[in-house]
Amino acid sequence: MAKIFRPSSREATILSKIESSKEFERRKAINSIKDCVEPLSNAISTKLIENNLVETTNKNALEEQIMQCLNKLTRAEDFDVDFQIAPFRHITRDPNIVSIYTTAFVIEQLLTHKDVVDIFGSDEDIYICINRQVAKFLS
Repeated sequence: MAKIFRPSSREATILSKIESSKEFERRKAINSIKDCVEPLSNAISTKLIENNLVETTNKNALEEQIMQCLNKLTRAEDFDVDFQIAPFRHITRDPNIVSIYTTAFVIEQLLTHKDVVDIFGSDEDIYICINRQVAKFLS
């Protein structure tokens, strides 16, 4: 049976603060992409290729696609972001919104790009590779 939270209770206040802090961190991460979109997309695409997770015929096209993905994230509605990342929420307990959105893009949409030959590795491998680069730029 589900627990009922009353609006005036202490539990509701604590839950509200937790949700507010998560939402603040999410918005902060998305807004900070604008300052480093080019070097971040370069770092992500380079590491995906170096770690043999993405095989491509054109590294610059891969970088451009990831840059477009990151720019799209900065303009996307919350519903669109949640819809994109929904199948990948199981990857980690507390995912970085930028990393998981980019991972979803690589796995679902980048595979059909004309310059991408194939994508290797598990969803977790791709997320970890991307998250390491995001953590460097969005600390």
